[in-house]
Amino acid sequence: MGRAIGLISVILVVAAGGYIYTRQAQSVTASGETPRTTVDIIGVRNDLMSIANAEKRYWVMNSKYATLDELRSGGDIEIPARRDYTYSVDANDSGFQIIASYSGSDPKAPKRVSVNEAMTITSE
Repeated sequence: MGRAIGLISVILVVAAGGYIYTRQAQSVTASGETPRTTVDIIGVRNDLMSIANAEKRYWVMNSKYATLDELRSGGDIEIPARRDYTYSVDANDSGFQIIASYSGSDPKAPKRVSVNEAMTITSE
C-alpha cells in the first residue's frame, strides 16, 4: 500500500512539473500559425536588437539617433530583407523606436514588433 501511494505521488509531481513547464514554454515562444512564421518572428526580434545596438553606437559617436538610411549608409549595420516584414525607425532627441511591420497572411503573427531605447521588445 505504501509503495502504491509513493508511485502515485511521483506521477502527480511529474505531471504537475510537466504542466508548469509547458505553460512557461508557451509564454516564451513566438506566436504564429506555422513554424516558418515562428522562425521569421525570432529572426525579426534578433534584427530589431541588432538595429537597436547600432542606434546606441551611433548615438555615442554622433550624440543623436539615426534613421535607417543613416545607419545603412554609415555602414553601422546591414539590415536584412525579411519575408513579409518591413523595418522603420522613429527617432528623436530623447530616444528611438524601431518597428517591424508584418504584411503577411498568418492571422496569428504579430502585426507590429518594436524595440525602444531601453531595449524593450513589444509585440502587437
